[in-house]
Amino acid sequence: MNLGNLRSRLLVGLILAVVSIFSYFSKMQVNPVTGKRQAVTMTPQQEIAMGLQSAPQMAAEFGGLYQNQKLQDLVKTVGSKVVNNSEASKSPYQFNFYLLADPNTINAFALPGGQIFITYGLLKKLTTEDQLAGVLGHEVGHVIGRHSAQQMAKDELTSGLLSAAVTATSDPYSHNNSAAIAQYVGKMITLKYGRSDELEADKFGVKYMLEAGYDPMQMVDVMEVLKQAAGPNRPSEFQSSHPDPDHRIQEIKKALEQYKKTGKLEW
Repeated sequence: MNLGNLRSRLLVGLILAVVSIFSYFSKMQVNPVTGKRQAVTMTPQQEIAMGLQSAPQMAAEFGGLYQNQKLQDLVKTVGSKVVNNSEASKSPYQFNFYLLADPNTINAFALPGGQIFITYGLLKKLTTEDQLAGVLGHEVGHVIGRHSAQQMAKDELTSGLLSAAVTATSDPYSHNNSAAIAQYVGKMITLKYGRSDELEADKFGVKYMLEAGYDPMQMVDVMEVLKQAAGPNRPSEFQSSHPDPDHRIQEIKKALEQYKKTGKLEW
């Protein structure tokens, strides 16, 4: 191995790493709701534009909209109630709620800026309006928490650090697995942040359910639905982007007790 080439690769890798870290921390902003500092890549207006642009394609991935106006109206009504009774109504985001036709996928998700979807596969598993409010409140929380914009910033940081690691450690004359190892580490970093966002969104869900007059304990029932859907062979929490449902139940109960005692949540 040429020592001069090794030093050059290390220097370039170090420069790439420093640039990536500096770029990440230059994006830091304080979330006005949670008070937390977070790196975000977009303005709220850019989040809204991205969500609106992506919504048709995302709906198509799940079979389009469910062709039952009564159920569509139910989802819109409950979602609007959650938003209108919370700080989300004062945010710059434009919230819209849609029921997707997919009868088998049990899922709900939010695009940046307020486009929120729930599949018919999940809706038919829910037994009360309160449970639906919990699902939608959780997704509203992702938007208010700016989790998509935050994740994009983290992905950019991870990609930059991976490039730096590969540049510094790879030997063009050797078939080693440094790139694969670096990618695995990056994946673990991303999964960790994903679980943190999910727990924060659960807290938002509890808060918004209380403010809208729904029973927040029914969020626990939603977790049981997700637990059953995952089955007995669900991956361990460490290997999943979502916290284990049992862990989420514990955190939901803790958040509820805290909110009842103090009238606020710790973020």
